[in-house]
Amino acid sequence: MRCIGIDYGERRVGLSYGDEIGVATPLEAAVEATEEERIEHIVEIAKKRRATTLVFGYPYNMDGSVGFKAKEVDAFIEKVEKKLSLFIHRIDERLTSEEASKGFNKRRDDALRRSGKLDSAAATLILQDFLDQQVQLPDPEDD
Repeated sequence: MRCIGIDYGERRVGLSYGDEIGVATPLEAAVEATEEERIEHIVEIAKKRRATTLVFGYPYNMDGSVGFKAKEVDAFIEKVEKKLSLFIHRIDERLTSEEASKGFNKRRDDALRRSGKLDSAAATLILQDFLDQQVQLPDPEDD
């Protein structure tokens, strides 16, 4: 299993990578000018990494319902699916951007946002959550 974690944003798409080892690492964010260019960036990364799975952060509302932002992510997923035939997973991303920003200096916030590093840190948290869910602990009764 080779996964690309994706934190969708209208201007920047954070990216991360993880595999069966179970550790997510940030990748260069897709910060190109157009959505089509950002999608092509994702396609190139997925092909280069021989990805089998795409893990999208899914922005549920705080009450767990699906709102406007989640529908926006669904539309983006559809566009990516037309370019890549990979397994797709949606992972609850509530509060991941806030959590990701804790590791960065607040004074450089604007530069961080433009670089996409904060977005890729959020994608890393999203993917790590997914990878952690995939880990199967051994059954003590199997010993």
